[in-house]
Amino acid sequence: MAYAVSTHPHIIVKKSFFSTKLIYTPTGSVVRAFTQEYTPTEGSRLISLLDLPLDKLTAEVQQKGKPVSGSNGHYHLEVCLSEDHQFCALQVFRYGDFRYNAIDEPHFYEGDDAKLIAQIL
Repeated sequence: MAYAVSTHPHIIVKKSFFSTKLIYTPTGSVVRAFTQEYTPTEGSRLISLLDLPLDKLTAEVQQKGKPVSGSNGHYHLEVCLSEDHQFCALQVFRYGDFRYNAIDEPHFYEGDDAKLIAQIL
């Protein structure tokens, strides 16, 4: 997912002697990366949520709660989120053949859509 995020049209990579930062250019906010792990049940639920339109996703999360992450899971979610929650990139991986394999392409969200996604993480 790193390549997909770093080549996004609204992301610039700033390198210095000691660090590399991703900046969401419309707001100038720093983008941070983190991961979350999910059990097979919660991972399957997460995948189905990400396939829903955002209005239905919101209703589903309000009704049944957000997916619960844990410590070692069968599903692995990579997240890049700007500090102001105006940009979010997600990609889900499933464990198989002794490694995590991408299930689909990264999902990108900006503006209010990114804020909404950040609330369910």
